[in-house]
Parts: sequence; C-alpha cells; structure tokens
Amino acid sequence: MSAVHLHGGEPAPPAGPQVRRLVLAVLIPLVLATIAGLIALWPDGDPPSIEAGVRTDGTILSVEPCEDVVDTPPTPEGEDTAAQCLQAQVRVDAGPDEGVETVVPLPFGVGAPEFHEGDAVVLSALPDAPLESRYEVLDFQRDVPLLWLAGLFSVAVVVLSGWKGLAALGGLGVSLVVLLVFVLPALLTGESPLPVAVVGASLIMIVTLYLAHGVSIRTSVALIGTLVSLALTGLLGSLFTSVAHFTGLAGEASSYIGTVNTEIDLRGLLLAGLVIGALGVLDDVTVTQSAAVWELAAADPTSSRRSLLGAGLRIGREHVAATVNTLVLAYVGASLPLLMLFSVVGQSVTDVITTEAVAQEIVRALVGGLGIIAAVPVTTALAVLAVRGRSARPAGRRRKPVSSTLEA
Repeated sequence: MSAVHLHGGEPAPPAGPQVRRLVLAVLIPLVLATIAGLIALWPDGDPPSIEAGVRTDGTILSVEPCEDVVDTPPTPEGEDTAAQCLQAQVRVDAGPDEGVETVVPLPFGVGAPEFHEGDAVVLSALPDAPLESRYEVLDFQRDVPLLWLAGLFSVAVVVLSGWKGLAALGGLGVSLVVLLVFVLPALLTGESPLPVAVVGASLIMIVTLYLAHGVSIRTSVALIGTLVSLALTGLLGSLFTSVAHFTGLAGEASSYIGTVNTEIDLRGLLLAGLVIGALGVLDDVTVTQSAAVWELAAADPTSSRRSLLGAGLRIGREHVAATVNTLVLAYVGASLPLLMLFSVVGQSVTDVITTEAVAQEIVRALVGGLGIIAAVPVTTALAVLAVRGRSARPAGRRRKPVSSTLEA
C-alpha cells in the first residue's frame, strides 16, 4: 500500500520535535517582548485634548431662510447672499437641554450639505453660551446606516465561514481595542510612534492569527513569516521616509495634530501608519501561503521539499500579482481627490508625484508591496521546512515495504 493511500485526504503529518522547538524559540521571545513593550509604553495620564464644543444629538424640525441678514452684494456667481443663508428649527435630543427647541444656522455655499426636515444631525454646543447661540450643526448622524452595514458584513462572514468567521470577527474586535486603548493614547501622550506601532502590531498579529486560525504549527509559521516581512517593511519605510525628507505635515489632519500641546513625532507617526497598514495585507499573504503548503503536502505526502517549494511559490506569485495591484489601487483611490486637484492646477506628472502628500502614498504602496513580495518566499520556505522535516522520496523511484513507507 502506498503512502498516498494511507494519507490521502488527511492533514499533513505533524511537525517533528526539532521544528516545534525552533518555532517556540521564536514565538516565546516575541510574546515576552510584546508584553514588555506593552508595560513600558502603556500610556500614563490623560491624553491631551483640544478645546472644542460638546457634541450632542439633534433632529431638524424645519428649514427656512435666515430672517435677519444684512444686505450684502451678490456673490461672484450672481447669487443673492440672503437667498443662500438658511437656518433650521432643531430639537436637542441629548444632554442637559434634551427636548429643547432652538434655531441654529446651517452651512451654505458651494459644496455645503443639504439638510431637510427630519434629518438626524450632530450638534456642537457651547454650554456657557445663551441658548440662541449655543448650538450649531456639525454633521449628519450616520450611526444607523453604519450599524446596518456592520451587521450585514458580520452575517455574511459567519454564513460563509461559520465558526472561523466568528473567530475572525473576534480578531477584528481585538484589533480595534488595541488601536483605541493602547496605540492612539500612547501616541497622544508622546511615546515614540515606531515602537508603539511595532508593539501594537505584534499584539494584534499574535491574538488575531491564533484566534482566527487556531493554535498550530501552521499558524505559527504564518506568524513568523508575518513578523519577518513586517520587520523588513518597517526598515524600508524608515529608510525611505528619511531619504525622501518627509515631514509628516502633508495632510490636513497631521497639520492639526501638530498644534496639540504635546511632543508628537509626525514623521514617526507616518512610519507607524505604514507599519500598521501593511500588517493587514501581510497576514493575508502569510496565512494563505502556509495553508497552501500544508494542503499540498497533504495531497501528495511523497512530494519533496523542492517540489513543495516550487508549487508554493507558484501559488504565491499569483497571490502577489493580485495583492500588490489591490494595494496600489487602494492608496491611489485614497489620494484621488488630491490628484484631481493637482491636475486642475496644471502641474506636471513629475511635480505631482514628488509632492509630499502624493509621494508618501507612493512610498506606502511600494514599501508595502516589497513586504508582500518578501512574505511569499519566507513563509513558503518556513512552511516547507515545517511539513518536511527531511526531504521525502518521490513515489515510483523504487518499491518499499509498507513499514518503510510509514516511516518516511
């Protein structure tokens, strides 16, 4: 009886003691270093804040033109300012003034949002101001559509993937908690962004991979592959954010953060975002490569290391081709309004792509792509070593007794 008949359709043979010891030798220091980093970088004290109005909920009861508008000349487009000015009767739905109705001005002009009767809105309140000037409309309330979309997404994941999908949603929840409870407060209290990002990414990586895919050598191989590729991504990102002289002030949000009364390294913040952004794509590639090698080994238990490596790399090349294109298009899509603005201004292509706001997205995409490319051979090679403690002899070379085949 051949080994194919004995093992066909079953999982690949478990890794040997040497492989297990090697995996533990990498994972245990990683876990201990992550715990130590959490303790050392845990935010101490209250994060800084910027004075702003208190946010509360409201409902628009009616919309009408402003009553008292000083006569002003028409706009360059010939529109009457008085005709543009709008105000709304609003009911306050939360806070100390809950149930109170008041009149608030509405934003108007080119590009201003249109508000209608019955719209749920976000109000900004100045608690010490008189009621007639206490509130202003900031934005629409979007919690209901977002909750519906999140529910639809969760149901789709669970229906398709069952318990694994539920575990993946749990991993997503853990990622959000790590970002909100550790990463953001640590950055706002002035901790160095790169160590915070590395510790946060390591914690997310360890918890989510084992939660979604189970505690196994296969998952551990994917974790080590992710760690190696993420380290390379961080090194390349650090190098090119430095040689490209990025300031981290290109975006409006980054410029505003620079006014916060604390020491925040904006260039380091840019690098931290690169590391955390690359993590989501890298673990997809490494988990896929590790699973692919395990399935290939299970389908053909007599395959050699060389053939497994070749097959795994062929799968990886297809994955890289699709993922890199997806990654680049995602960054281009995020920068599309900015690219349109530069096109309207009439700048050349070279001028546009070397502008910091665009160049930093290019660096993110290309450095992330290099991390993905590195993840394929690294993870594939590790997975091959894990499933093949020593090279297997291809079937058909010579006949062997059943006992010898079982030992191979």
